[in-house]
Parts: sequence; structure tokens; C-alpha cells
Amino acid sequence: MSMTPQNCAEKAARRVPRGEKRREEIAAVAERVFLRGGFTETTMQIIAEEAGASKETLYRHFGNKGELFSEVIRGRSARITGGKEGELSVEGSPREILRDLGLNLLRFLVSPDSLSLYRAIVAEVPREPELGRIFYTQGPARLLNQFARYLACATRSGKLCCPVPELAAKLFIGSIVANYQILGLVAPHEDAFSEEKMQVHVNEAVDMFLARYGGGAAARG
Repeated sequence: MSMTPQNCAEKAARRVPRGEKRREEIAAVAERVFLRGGFTETTMQIIAEEAGASKETLYRHFGNKGELFSEVIRGRSARITGGKEGELSVEGSPREILRDLGLNLLRFLVSPDSLSLYRAIVAEVPREPELGRIFYTQGPARLLNQFARYLACATRSGKLCCPVPELAAKLFIGSIVANYQILGLVAPHEDAFSEEKMQVHVNEAVDMFLARYGGGAAARG
């Protein structure tokens, strides 16, 4: 059977066991606490109290605060990709997949909680270098790796032509982020983040990407 992008990224659906459901609930509470208080000021005790759990329960699911923060960042990254199990959604044509990914990423980056979290991480990294590594590994790097795998699969199936998928992934993500993130961090202006302007921006980025890597059929969508 030939390999397709769908085969590469899709995993079988499964039922969530009770223990895993509780783990997800704790991670959701931890996300709110980290967003509110930052990494350094947040303790496992605070998270346990807000989650209605004991510290022992937290440490049973997550070995330490760093592991819990890593789970939070991994969960946030999964919201961008939109697929099962946090994998990149690969339903549709390359143009549709690129457009959906681009819009999800841009909307996510300029959301108030994403900007707040990013500011907090940048401020705390000099004191907590491991925090930056966790954030990059479970956030941007995770997204880039998933996207590069999709591009490699799409290239093998003839839908795209990306000789170096990792480079193509970086170029596309970079064209989406552009100046939006820095603008949101230092000079937020609501008009700049209007849905209409973001859609225009993403469509242009997709057109440029497909002009280079799409070939005739993919470029036409």
C-alpha cells in the first residue's frame, strides 16, 4: 500500500483511561496557574490546591514542575496542529492543510494568553534556562518536526516537491509568524490582528510556498 500524508500522521482513536483523564484535568488547571503567576512563582502546592488534588497525585502523574510545564506546552502546541493525538491534521489538499495550519498558528500566537506566556518565559529564562529548552522543544520544535514530516510524506506521494522538508517547514512557519508575534508583544494593536488581515496574510504565504514547492496541481489547489 502506498504511503500518503494521511497514513503518516494519523493514529488510531482510543478511549481515554480514567488516570489519563485526570492527568489532562491537572494539566488544564496548571496551564491557568502558569499563565497567571509565571513559572517561578507557581508551585506544585498551588496547582494541587486549585486542581483539588494532593501533591502526591501531581507527582505521580508528573515527576516535577518542569515535567508538568512541558505537558502544558505540548498541549498548547496540539491546539495548533488540529489533528488526532496532537498530530498535524492532514485532511484535504496541500493548499487547505497549509491554510488551516497557518491560520491556526497565527490566531494562537496573537491570543492574549499566548503573548502573556511568551513574555513570562522570556523574562524567566535567564534564571531558569531549562524553561526555555522545554518551551522550544515542546512548542516550536514540535510543530516544525510534525510539519516537516507532513511535507516529506506529501513529497513522496507527489503532492508537493520539497527537497529539504525541514528547511521548507521553517520557511513557511517563518512567513506566517512574520512580524505578528513581535508586534503583539511590544506594540499590540487590535486592527493589525483582524481576522480579515490575518486571512489575507496567510493566503499570500500559502501562495508563495506553493509557487516554490507545489508544482502545477498543488499550486492551483
